[in-house]
Amino acid sequence: MIYNILVPLSQDLGVLNVFRYITFRSVWALLTALIISILFGPGMIRWLQHIKCGQYIKEDGPQHQAKQGTPTMGGIMILFSVAVSTLLWADLTNTYVWLTLLVFAGFGAVGFADDYIKVVKRHNDGLSAKTKFFCQCAVAATAIALLIQEPAYSTQLSVPFFKNFNPDLGWFYLPFAMIVMVGASNAVNLTDGLDGLAIGPMVVAMACFSIFIYVSGHAQMAEYLAVQNVQGIGEVTVFCGAMVGAGLGFLWFNAHPAQVFMGDVGSLSLGGALGFVAVLAKQELLLAIVGGVFVFETLSVILQVGYFKLSGGKRIFKMAPLHHHFELKGIPESKIIVRFWILSILMALMALSTLKLR
Repeated sequence: MIYNILVPLSQDLGVLNVFRYITFRSVWALLTALIISILFGPGMIRWLQHIKCGQYIKEDGPQHQAKQGTPTMGGIMILFSVAVSTLLWADLTNTYVWLTLLVFAGFGAVGFADDYIKVVKRHNDGLSAKTKFFCQCAVAATAIALLIQEPAYSTQLSVPFFKNFNPDLGWFYLPFAMIVMVGASNAVNLTDGLDGLAIGPMVVAMACFSIFIYVSGHAQMAEYLAVQNVQGIGEVTVFCGAMVGAGLGFLWFNAHPAQVFMGDVGSLSLGGALGFVAVLAKQELLLAIVGGVFVFETLSVILQVGYFKLSGGKRIFKMAPLHHHFELKGIPESKIIVRFWILSILMALMALSTLKLR
């Protein structure tokens, strides 16, 4: 909004030219989302407490009974701050920005419905697994179908470490991208089991992809670094900046001991948006490295369930997802969280290094 109002005036007032720069607006989107989160966070927490929107803690895992009743659905705070900040600082004529917001809000709506049924209606199971999966697929399919209609967007696949290998998936790109988005959404949801465990790696991953998005949208940089150039995609860097700011603002209240949990409304929307940003940047396969923590958590669940069924009741881990395994081994919660954050930073740096390893 600010861009659309002030940039036309820059012809008469040269000082307003600064609003043309994506980097400038991305930084201010980050700061805006951060400030909104911190200012509105306490009021949001009090409101969630007032409507008795407390987290239910299962008794068949690590003992976190002290967290029983801690307000959940705090992801609404993230959705609000990201949306406001993006609408303020992004170019609202850019299609990619609106598609990203569509994905963010769509996955958030699925998570909100699940949380509402579980927490407000007191039906502990929430949406059925099939219903949740169908809704996630519907949001992803809609976004990808609209995306591949854009003339500047290609259905070619970028393969890390291979400069000249870019297979064109054609219409098979639709189900592939859907798997990336839905998989990322559920992976973040599985990781959200300890205070700050999911939001920390999410901030790191989104900061990393903000660089990939900016490079992909910059013709000269994209050519120099041998990545696919998508004209206009750089504007989504503003959204990424807002996500980082909102994530840091949420972490202010979600750090151990947490005052609020994000709930499915937060984890599903964050994961879905992360998957879509990876698709936009043409770095779908690289998401497995950038979001390595989420991948490890998801694989631990898949391996645990698969081995349990094949072995007739035996387990690989003490409990899945992986962070619960370490908890049951006696490692303090805060140490697990910080170590996972460190791993996420290292993996993001590994992913960024691939820009020159092509």
